Amino acid sequence: MASKTSIASLDIREVGVVKELKQGIVKVSGLPSCIFGQLVEFSRGSKGMVMGFNLEEVLIIVLGDDSLINMGDTVTSRSELLSVPVGDNFAGRVVDCLARPVDGKGAITATDHYPVFREALGVMEREPITVPLHTGTKILDLVIPIGKGQRELIIGDRQTGKTSIAIDAILSQKGRNVVCVYCYIGGSYSALKKTMNLLNEKGALSYTIVVCATASSTPAEQYLVPYTAASLGEYFMFNGKDSLVVFDDLTKHAWAYRQISLLMERPPGREAYPGDIFYVHSQLMERAGRLRAGLGAGTMTFLPIVNTLQGDITGYIQSNLVSMTDGQVYLSSNLFFEGFKPAIDLGLSVSRIGSKVQSGAMRFASSGLRLQYAQYRELQRLTRLRTKLSKEAMSDIKRGETLRELLIQENGKPLSLAEEIVLFYAFKKKVLEILKPELLKTFKKEFFSFICNTNPTLVDKIEKEQELTDEIRGALDKALINFFQDSKQDSKNDTAR
Repeated sequence: MASKTSIASLDIREVGVVKELKQGIVKVSGLPSCIFGQLVEFSRGSKGMVMGFNLEEVLIIVLGDDSLINMGDTVTSRSELLSVPVGDNFAGRVVDCLARPVDGKGAITATDHYPVFREALGVMEREPITVPLHTGTKILDLVIPIGKGQRELIIGDRQTGKTSIAIDAILSQKGRNVVCVYCYIGGSYSALKKTMNLLNEKGALSYTIVVCATASSTPAEQYLVPYTAASLGEYFMFNGKDSLVVFDDLTKHAWAYRQISLLMERPPGREAYPGDIFYVHSQLMERAGRLRAGLGAGTMTFLPIVNTLQGDITGYIQSNLVSMTDGQVYLSSNLFFEGFKPAIDLGLSVSRIGSKVQSGAMRFASSGLRLQYAQYRELQRLTRLRTKLSKEAMSDIKRGETLRELLIQENGKPLSLAEEIVLFYAFKKKVLEILKPELLKTFKKEFFSFICNTNPTLVDKIEKEQELTDEIRGALDKALINFFQDSKQDSKNDTAR
């Protein structure tokens, strides 16, 4: 009987040679069959990714330290596109652009591997966005509502509170079964550490994945990190869960890609950016959405952040991102210095999803707020000109001042859905305009706590039903009467003392 002969499997790879190395960009001869996004390996173990090619050479970005690469080294192509490990175990961890842990807590057991660059799902695989994403920021949830699967741009000058709004949105997902991904691009390590400490203090790090490429990282790592963050978020979306991804910020991401492109000697265009910069961001933004029920009905919401220079929203990168998102939250430096925080300009901010994602109670509480605030700002300008105003106009100014005070909110203190509804239900009842500023601030701080102590089941009903039924309205009216009676009694006791 003839013996069986075992034949070893062959691993056929193309091999190229390093011709030039320049700040993380390698020019290689050979590799005639390479494709964009393909993984390559250098002779001393470093890895890279194909970023472009022509008839004579291949352009590769180095993933990591390029000090181990020399002229004449061999480069071997891998029969795979760049992918990263994903899974449930990444929650609570800090990873780099290749999803490798950098927090010193050991290896992460991955469930699967997802490609870094993926074609976005088509219209037939998606459903309309109808479920709200609670951000905990009053002015957003009431006037500029965001839905699960939406892409809402946060735009404004430096140091105006853009990151704070995004972090508050992450903090608000506690107990709501939403996995968050915080993608940090090109900033300082100290700022990242401060954000992580806040997430840890508020108990949000357990359901948050931090994907970072700080300013000390290479341009290639800063370029890849948002796509890795999107892949980690997609894992949860494709498994029927909800995810929220924050990109902080895409201005630095555009800078990194511009640097890579210029080093690869691609022709510069407007503001020295390459012609494909629109595609670089649009292929990322298109990955957000809500899947149809047959695919698990998972969602992935994007909150990209972008900087403006002296309030110029018409810059190249800024206008690109405005055109490819579902709305923008514009933060104004002038409002910030006036003390209105979060400094959101309601004139330039918009959500294209709108009230479709709001519950009945939120729709009631938010109806007419944008118009009232716009009228207040206009009347405020007239008073600066010392124009004589009617009693009706003065009444509108007083109501606008009350609304302004209610919308002001501290960083790191997101509100629950019930608290937002309760506060603005009281505003709708027109009982707050008669209060002095000090008493209004006291009402804003203490009224919800008063309801929680005296009628905790009412809060549960509001959170559960999210509709202002006759029973809930009656209970809220009674709570308002009792609160003001108790406040009046307390003030009398203070006077007597």
